[in-house]
Amino acid sequence: MRNGHLMLLPGLLMLLLLSLGAAAQMSSDSTRYCPANSAVFNDISCRCSPGFISSSGEIFYNGAERCEDINECAPPSLVSCGKFADCQNTEGSYHCTCSPGYEPASGARTFRNESENTCQTVDECQLKPRVCKSHGICINTQCSYTCQCPPLQKIPPQGDPDPLALSSDVNECTAGQNPCHNSTHCLNNIGGYECHCCPGWKPVPGSPNDPKNTVCEDVDECSSGQPTCHNSTVCINTVGSYKCRCHRGWEPKPRFQNNQPNTTCEAPAEVSFPTWTPPPGIKSQRLSRFFKRIQDLHRDFKPASAQGTIQDLIQEVDELLETPGDLEALPRSEQHCVATNLLVGLEDVLRKLSQALPNDTLTFNASAGTGLCLKEQEQGHRNVTLSLNQVKMLLNWDVVYESGDSGPSVVGLVSTPGMGKLLAEARLVLESEKQAVLHGAHKGVLRGVSSVLVSDVISAFMSNRETQNLSSPITFIFSHHSMTPGPMQKVFCAFWDHTPDGYGHWSTTGCRMVATGDISTTCQCTHLSSFAVLLAHCDVQEEDTVLAVITYVGLGLSLLCLLLAALTFRLCKAIQNTSTSLHLQLSICLFLAHLLFLTAIDWTEIK
Repeated sequence: MRNGHLMLLPGLLMLLLLSLGAAAQMSSDSTRYCPANSAVFNDISCRCSPGFISSSGEIFYNGAERCEDINECAPPSLVSCGKFADCQNTEGSYHCTCSPGYEPASGARTFRNESENTCQTVDECQLKPRVCKSHGICINTQCSYTCQCPPLQKIPPQGDPDPLALSSDVNECTAGQNPCHNSTHCLNNIGGYECHCCPGWKPVPGSPNDPKNTVCEDVDECSSGQPTCHNSTVCINTVGSYKCRCHRGWEPKPRFQNNQPNTTCEAPAEVSFPTWTPPPGIKSQRLSRFFKRIQDLHRDFKPASAQGTIQDLIQEVDELLETPGDLEALPRSEQHCVATNLLVGLEDVLRKLSQALPNDTLTFNASAGTGLCLKEQEQGHRNVTLSLNQVKMLLNWDVVYESGDSGPSVVGLVSTPGMGKLLAEARLVLESEKQAVLHGAHKGVLRGVSSVLVSDVISAFMSNRETQNLSSPITFIFSHHSMTPGPMQKVFCAFWDHTPDGYGHWSTTGCRMVATGDISTTCQCTHLSSFAVLLAHCDVQEEDTVLAVITYVGLGLSLLCLLLAALTFRLCKAIQNTSTSLHLQLSICLFLAHLLFLTAIDWTEIK
C-alpha cells in the first residue's frame, strides 16, 4: 500500500510543476499585455504608473492603449510652486525650480511645493565682489544689484561751480523706500537712480519713458519670432523665461532633459504608417496604382522623414483627383464609395503621422489644389485659426485637448477640391426643420431635394478622436464662386456622413449656416468630419388653382347640406325614430370632419 502511494508522487510533482509553469506563463503574458509605464492589475487589466494616465483613465483593459505622462504643470495647474519659481514637468512626475535671477536659500536645486520654496534673489555682490568700480560698495537688489559710494568718498553736487564744495551721494535704492515699480529693480548712480527691467522682462508699451518711472512686463520669448527652441520642441513661455517641451510622443535625446531651454528631442520609434486598404469590390486600374504607391510609402516610412512622407501622400491624392481615369466611368454609388475611402483613410494616416512631425506647424499645397495645414500647440491657448486655400477654420484650443492628456495636441485641415468629381449627385439628407425651411411658403407637394457643391470639400481632424459632440462649435468660413440662390434654392452647410458599408451621403445634422453671401459662407458644426457648402434645390409640385376651387366649393356645399340634414332630423318630430337618431349623429360627425378639413387644409407641413 505504501509503495502505491509512493508511485503517485511523481505524478503529483508533475502536476505541480505544470500549474506553476502555467501561472508563470500567465504572469508573463499579462506583463507583455500591458504597455510601458503600466503594470498588471487584478490579472485582467492594466494600471498606469503614478504620474501617467491613459485615454480610458488610470485602469484600462485594452493593451493597445498607452500610458501618457500627466503634465502637472499645464494649466489649470494643480501645483503651486510659490513666488519666483517655475513648475517643471518630468516623465511621471514634476518639480519646482527658482526663476532666472533667483536661487534657493536651502541649497536644494529643486523642490515640490510652495511650502518648500526658499527662492531669493541671487546676490551678485557675493558672486562678483569687484562688480562695482572705483571702490564702490555693492548692494544686492531684486533681480540685480546697485553700487553705492563709500561713506567718506565725496562727489561734487550738481550745478555747483565750486569744485571744492563736496557732498555725499544718497543711495535712493537703499534709503528705506523703494522708488521703483515692483516689476523693476532699482539701480543707483551718482546723484540719482534708474529703474531697470529684470532679465526676461521688458517695458510695458506706453509706460513713461522716464527711467525713474519704468513699468515692466514679462517677455513672451515664444511669440517674439526669435529661434528660442529647437525645431523638435514646442516653446512654452514662463514668467521671466521660457522652456522647450518635446512634441507629443517624442523623447529627449541622450544627455538632454525635457522642459529646458536647450531641450532637443527625437521622433518616437513606435510611430508607424497605418494600414490603408482599397475599398472592396471596386475594380479600377487607376485606384490600384494609387494604392500601390501608398504601399510604397508604407514600406519606406521612417519617423525621421515623416514630413516628406506626408507631402508625398498629399501629392499622390492630388494626382488621383486631378486625373481619376477610369474612376469616372464607375457608377455613382461606387464613386461615392471611393470618395468615402479616400476621406477616411487620408484622415487616419495624417492623424498618425503627425505625431512624428518635428515642427509645430506644417502647410503644404500640391499642384492641383489639394492642401494640408497642421498645427500643434499646448493647452492654454485660446482661439486658434487655420487657413488653407479657400477655407478658414476657427476653434477654441480647449476643444482639441483630450481629457487627462499631456503634452501638445494636433489639429489639421485638408482641402480636396477635386473630390467634388467623385461626390457628384450625392444624396442630401435634410433634418425635418430644414426641409420645412426649404419648402418655405410654397403651395404644393415636396417631390425631392437635389443639391450641387459650391465649395471645396474639406476635412478637419485632431489628435483627439472623440469629436462627435464637441463642447463648443467649430467655425468654418468657405470662399466660393459667386452665386445668388433662387426662390426655390437654399444654401446648406453639410458634412459627409459615411455608413458602415463604406458608402455615404451629405447630411446637415449638427451643422448650421451662420451667414452667407455671394462669395463666402460661414458654418458652425459641433463635430468634425468632411464638410462642404451645398446649394439645394427644392422640387415642388405647384398647387392647381382649378382643383383648389373645386375643393373649397364642394366642401362648402357639403357642409350646407349636412347642416340642413342635421336640423331636419333634430326639429321634425314627425319623422323622429331610432333610424333618424342615428342619421342625426352621422350628419353631425360628417359636418365636423368636413369643417376641420376645410379650416386646417393650409396647416400641413413636412414631417
